[in-house]
Amino acid sequence: MPDLPAGRGGDRPRHPARAARRPHRGRRDGQGGRVRRERTAVYLLFFLAGAAIGTWTARIPAIKASLGLGDGQLSLALLAIAAGAVAGMTAVGRLVDRHGSSRVMIPAALLQGVVLVLPAYAGGLGALMGTLLVFGMVHGILDVAMNANAVEVERAHGRPIMSSFHAVYSVGGFAGATTGGLFAHAELEPSVTFLSAGAVIALLAVWAARWALRSAPAADEHLAGERAERPKGIAFLGVLAFCCLVGEGAAADWSSVYLHEDLAASPGFAAAGYAAFSVMMTAGRLAGDRLAARFGPVPLVRCCGLLAAAGLGLALLGGHPVAGVIGFGCFGAGLSCIVPQVFSAAGNRDPAFAGRALARVAAIGYLGFLSGPVFIGAVAEQAGLPRALAIPSLLAAFVALTATALRTRATTPAR
Repeated sequence: MPDLPAGRGGDRPRHPARAARRPHRGRRDGQGGRVRRERTAVYLLFFLAGAAIGTWTARIPAIKASLGLGDGQLSLALLAIAAGAVAGMTAVGRLVDRHGSSRVMIPAALLQGVVLVLPAYAGGLGALMGTLLVFGMVHGILDVAMNANAVEVERAHGRPIMSSFHAVYSVGGFAGATTGGLFAHAELEPSVTFLSAGAVIALLAVWAARWALRSAPAADEHLAGERAERPKGIAFLGVLAFCCLVGEGAAADWSSVYLHEDLAASPGFAAAGYAAFSVMMTAGRLAGDRLAARFGPVPLVRCCGLLAAAGLGLALLGGHPVAGVIGFGCFGAGLSCIVPQVFSAAGNRDPAFAGRALARVAAIGYLGFLSGPVFIGAVAEQAGLPRALAIPSLLAAFVALTATALRTRATTPAR
C-alpha cells in the first residue's frame, strides 16, 4: 500500500473521513447546510430502524399470548427474523453498489413501517414466521443500505461521525421499547401499537427521503468482478464485527443470569448489569466520533478492545455484584466504538464496493450476535457460566491485538 504524502498531520493516525476534500471557504455555508441535512437524514433512518426493533420486542409477550405459543415455538418465530435479516444483508450489497445506497435505503425504510404491522395479524405460528421473515429481511436490507449511505455522508462531512449514527440506533431502540411498553400498559392490542409506530416510521422515512444524500451508482467497470480488483481484508473485518457482536449478545442474554445465579444478586439488581452495559455503550458511541477524530480508528479500537476485555474480566473476577455491574458497564463502553469503526473501514476500503463490503461484514457480525449466546450457553453447561463468559473477553482482546486491520489508504499514518 503506497505511503501518503507527508503533511501537517505528521504521524497522527487519520480517519477516512479526514481524507475528504474540504470545500472552498466561499462555498462552505451552502455545502455545510446540505451536509447537515444529509447527516440528519441518516440519523432519522438509524432512529426508525432501532425504533422498529424496539417496538416489536416490547410486544412479543402479547403476540406470544394471543397465539398461544410455547417457548420453543416462539424461538422458531424469532429465528425467522434472524434468517430474514441475514438473507437481506447478503442479497442487498450488489444492489447498493449498482443503484446507489439512497435508491435502496429509502424504499426499505418505507417498507420497514409497513412490515412492522404484519405480525399483529398473523393467525398462527406459520403465518407469524412468514411475516417475521419478511420483517427481518427488510431490516437487514435497510441496515446495509443506511450504513453505506452513512459512510458516504461521513466522507462528505470531512470528519468521523459513524459512531453517532449507531448511538441514534440505540436511542431509537429505547424509544420504540418504551412506546411499546406504554401501549402494553394501557392494554392496547399489538395491532394498535404497530399501526401507530409504523405510521411514525413511514413519516420519518419520507422526511429522510427529502434530505438524503443522492449517491451515485458505481461505474460499470467496478461492477464487473472480472475487471475490478475486489477490496481485500473485508472478511477479516467481518470477523472483528463477529467478535464484538458475540459480546453484545452475551451481555444481553447472560449478564442478568450471571449476576443472579453466580454472584447472588437480587433479580432487580441483576438487571442492572445489562442496563449499565446499554447505557455505557450508548454514551461511548456518542463520544466515539470525537475520539476517532483525535486518535484515529486503529488506536481507538485497540484501546476499546482492551477496555472491553478488562471490564468483563472485572465482572468475572471481582466476585461481587457491584463489581459485576461496573464490569459490564466497562464492557459496553469498550465495545461501543468498535463496530462503527469496522463498518466505516469496510465502506471506505473501496467505495465502488461499499455495498458488498458492508453486506458481508454485517452478515458475519450478525451471525456472532445470534450464535454467540447459544455457544456460551453450551460451554456453560460443561464448564460453568463464569468460564463461558471469558470467551467474549478473549475475543475483545483479540480485536485489540488485530486493530491494524482497520487501516486503509486514508488511515495509514503519513511519514
